[in-house]
Amino acid sequence: MATTTDYDAPRTTITAGDSMEKLQARRGAAEMAAVDADENDLAAAPEFTGSDLDEEEFTVAVVPMMADEFRCTRCFLVWHRSQRATAAPALCRDCS
Repeated sequence: MATTTDYDAPRTTITAGDSMEKLQARRGAAEMAAVDADENDLAAAPEFTGSDLDEEEFTVAVVPMMADEFRCTRCFLVWHRSQRATAAPALCRDCS
């Protein structure tokens, strides 16, 4: 975990008499002070008002293909016959 450094904080110097336990305790205290109390709040997904659409039912009107339309064999989109590029494999101008 990356820690942030406060460059404005007073620096402590290490002297020859400091033991390893004191240095580790000082380091642990500094890391504990940097921990955000609301760390668990960041993991929760944000809730937006009006976003609960679990019980909504969406309907789309499906219109059958007209006589002057064709379905491209590559992109599977329905196009007007003026957009047809080739006759044998029905390809639109975008896919040819």
